[in-house]
Amino acid sequence: MMTFSPDQNSILPASAARRLFLKAASGATLAAGSGLLQPAGLYAANTEKKKVRIGIVGGRFGAGFHFHEHPDCIVAGVAELRPERLDRLSKVYQCETRYDSLEALLKDGKDIDAVAIFTEAPNHVPHCIAALDAGKHVLVAVPAAMTLEECEQLIEAVEMTGLTFMMAETSYWQQSTISARNFFQEGKFGQLIYCESAYQHDGLDVLGHENGQKTWRYGFPPMHYPTHCTAHYISVACEHLTEVVCHGWGDESPMLKDNVYNNPFWNGSAMFKTESGLAFNVRVWWKGAHRGAERAEWIGNKMSFYGHTPNGMPALIVRSGNQTEKDDGGFLRNLPNYEKYEQPNWWATNLLPEPLRHNSGHEGSHTFITHEFVDAVVNNRRPAVDVYEAVAYTAPGIVAHQSSLKGGELLKIPSFGRGK
Repeated sequence: MMTFSPDQNSILPASAARRLFLKAASGATLAAGSGLLQPAGLYAANTEKKKVRIGIVGGRFGAGFHFHEHPDCIVAGVAELRPERLDRLSKVYQCETRYDSLEALLKDGKDIDAVAIFTEAPNHVPHCIAALDAGKHVLVAVPAAMTLEECEQLIEAVEMTGLTFMMAETSYWQQSTISARNFFQEGKFGQLIYCESAYQHDGLDVLGHENGQKTWRYGFPPMHYPTHCTAHYISVACEHLTEVVCHGWGDESPMLKDNVYNNPFWNGSAMFKTESGLAFNVRVWWKGAHRGAERAEWIGNKMSFYGHTPNGMPALIVRSGNQTEKDDGGFLRNLPNYEKYEQPNWWATNLLPEPLRHNSGHEGSHTFITHEFVDAVVNNRRPAVDVYEAVAYTAPGIVAHQSSLKGGELLKIPSFGRGK
């Protein structure tokens, strides 16, 4: 494998539901990697195989999942450096086996099969490799890596150990993304001609300090956190990103002057090119007079799907129309049909085991992440967001940040493959 330098250039619509569930009930397998899980209601809880014994590491984001509710999982240990967060993990997961560090869990947690790592982003790869080397399956928070070299190291560690690896990307399992994935697989878009995604989260700078000390978020580059956007396109269209032009924006904040990343930007705005030559616009903005958003729109030549906007516009479907109208210049144009889209609650369907059929964090994604990882380990299969998918979401942002530092230079994005 080549080494690259970082500086280098509520339910389904009735008809669709019937097709999906009848098809599954007849014995057809719905590939998890395609976004259509095998409905959990079609198999009983795991009674013959050993249940997955998982350890949870990291008490902020890590306390927001549902492993203790999964019928095939036991929370066998929790770990956190901060005592108050360790207490929280222990309470949420009803687990009294506590460790004061990941290292202690890996050393003494002999009965733990898998580790869910929700530690600081710069530590993800070292922590994942340590867990894999200790013989543990791994679920990790985003992003997967900080450099292109780390992307390669992570893939090599997963390939060498043969263990299950998954990244906990929420946008893959957002209810709107599941809908878009189904539309794509059913051919509803016709041909995708453009996609746009935005992760807008003003105010994250408050996380740059804790107890008077700088945290890993102090000055963190926005495009090093791209996966909430890149998942919107890659997981739907099943193709990777090949090149990028990106521009950054920053101000005179001290946080942009003395951070360890040498990052001068709050916001990153990127235009990616996809494998099929489409334009994919991505905005990761952490400052400005804008509403928070974690949404996308998928534009096709027959149908387009617009996720709900932060300004109150509901999700919409736009279909190419047979009628025409005159614009203000007197020219004829097609008159498209607009439909308000009633977003299904996919978490309420038998895509999940019954105990997990409730709403959860990040637009219902946390129960899906819980189930996808546990089920992949139990059934010894590749999870939807495996190591190759995780790197495909992460690496484009690393290169985009380099583009922004070079004034918007066009840079190629290396391919790390899709695995066997």
